[in-house]
Amino acid sequence: MRRVSVVGNAGSGKTTLARRLASALGVPLIELDAIHHLPNWEPIDPARFQAIVEEMTAADGWVIDGNYRVVVSDGPVWARADTVVWLDPPRRTVMRQVIQRSLWRVLTRRQLWNQNRERLSNLFAWDPEESVIRWAWTQHDKYRDRFESAMGSPDLAHLRFVRLRSRRQAERLLREAAASG
Repeated sequence: MRRVSVVGNAGSGKTTLARRLASALGVPLIELDAIHHLPNWEPIDPARFQAIVEEMTAADGWVIDGNYRVVVSDGPVWARADTVVWLDPPRRTVMRQVIQRSLWRVLTRRQLWNQNRERLSNLFAWDPEESVIRWAWTQHDKYRDRFESAMGSPDLAHLRFVRLRSRRQAERLLREAAASG
């Protein structure tokens, strides 16, 4: 396990696990959100996004956190990965975590990528494109269908899929990574 894609719904714990896994493996962490979101939440040009991720995935080892289909399942990440770690906790866990995280970010005015911050108004937005909470709710089953399908795809037989449904399973994976690294 040297080239790892960490995927899952917003609030599933991707970034936390990816950070710890990269440390255990002694490889760089690449957060796709940090590349994709320019100042004022402007998305990066798709061709530029693809080029940056192409360059970064040429390295011998990495852990990449994110679900952007254009660079992950349909791009260089899964083409070059050896392992996909899918965080798939129950919806109630995802929703609790994404609500707590979002509220904390708003209250502390925590700076995210490229000077971006979560806005209070987005916590109550109904549009999933404006609210990460609404996004997590509406995408939960879609991610589950997408990643279950990927696990069974003969086109992705080169990948080891690790589906984690609990913190206990995540801790076990981290112990295995530390022992192998």
